[in-house]
Amino acid sequence: MKKNRIKKFAILASAVAILASCNNGNMGQLTGVPNRPKWYQPDPYGTVYIPMGSFNMGPSDQDVPNNFTAQSKTVSVQAFYMDQTEITNNEYRQFVEFVKDSMARRLLGDNGLDVDFFIAEEEYEDWNIAVGVPDPPVLNYRTKIRWDDVEQAEILEEMYYQPNERFYGRREVDTRKLIYDYYWIDYKAAANNRPQGLKDRSSFIRKDKVAIYPDTLVWIADFTYSYNEPLSKMYFWHPAYDDYPVVGINWKQANAFSIWRTNLMNSFLQQRGDFPVHDFRLPTESEWEYAARGGLDLNPYPWGGPYIRNSKGCFLGNFKPLRGNYIDDGGFHTVPAISYNPNNYGLYCMAGNVSEWCRDAFEESGYSFSHDLNPDLYYEAKDAADGGVPALRRKVIRGGSWKDIGFYLQVSSRSYEYQDSSKSYIGFRCVQTFMGRAKEDYK
Repeated sequence: MKKNRIKKFAILASAVAILASCNNGNMGQLTGVPNRPKWYQPDPYGTVYIPMGSFNMGPSDQDVPNNFTAQSKTVSVQAFYMDQTEITNNEYRQFVEFVKDSMARRLLGDNGLDVDFFIAEEEYEDWNIAVGVPDPPVLNYRTKIRWDDVEQAEILEEMYYQPNERFYGRREVDTRKLIYDYYWIDYKAAANNRPQGLKDRSSFIRKDKVAIYPDTLVWIADFTYSYNEPLSKMYFWHPAYDDYPVVGINWKQANAFSIWRTNLMNSFLQQRGDFPVHDFRLPTESEWEYAARGGLDLNPYPWGGPYIRNSKGCFLGNFKPLRGNYIDDGGFHTVPAISYNPNNYGLYCMAGNVSEWCRDAFEESGYSFSHDLNPDLYYEAKDAADGGVPALRRKVIRGGSWKDIGFYLQVSSRSYEYQDSSKSYIGFRCVQTFMGRAKEDYK
């Protein structure tokens, strides 16, 4: 009798195990974690999709000035998104306004209004962590700032120019105080310390801060005996120039903008309970050239070539044509970011208007030792004020600008500027690595 009960119990246990296996949906097989959500790559607003591909990077015409800075090399680039235009004044102002708003909340919280403008540490998990500020106190972006409130206005007075610096008594934000604190993980340093996890991850987390307001005086500083004061006074903030490319931005400011933009998007996705996406960043040199070519390999310009005019004799980009006639191309200095015709990928002004920062450090012989798979010569150098070595502070700029001759409009032409320098003819655009192999995989 006892044996029968044991036998019945064993049969019942086996049945329960089988049912449990069925309920998990794997029938005892290796099927992966069940109920994973379906996901597709969202197209970031204002960007275009660039498919993966291989191309011949480097000169497709003679090296006119004998630079010897680029050699022909076949490289492969994975799929990515790129901004359709250079980052405009109005887009960059969104970043400036965010930093201004954050600065105000910090001041109000530090002056006794922490209940409204700081999030208690025990509440962190229930709130969207403030962009770029992982250390306490975390800012509460849900509370509205009352700029006209007497008590708050008195506290916020610190943000503005003091009376002795005011022009005609105007109460204007002191742009020198618009500082962005940001963080990133040095993955290359982490990869050089094997095995993974041997060191505390905090040793690879980097922190920096940068003054993010554009250098509006570049219009004067870049040109001796040239009247450009109107652009210094109005170019960045006036609505007339909203759609013009932002200039006066150095390489570090462009990187800070990219980190802020990444957190802006991922914070939104986090609020929706969605997965994060890859970081926004500056393009590598190979990504920039591949995108600029628009699928037209071995051609000198984004529109093909070999000419810099169309069949009607009109110039195809904003540069310095002929013997220095700035207006024959339809511009004078910069022009709106959506000007002329886009290339075959739908990208505007990949030649002319403003040169564009790339992620890579500039090295004349870089093509010789860089990898042929997603080439990347990234180096985070110290600024001149911190004793940085000049050669390491050189960063690649591409595409030529409104003040350059036609040679610099070629997709293979390389030049550089120092990472802590800002110019009236250098802007930038961002890229984001595509999640997966190719877009057609999501169809």
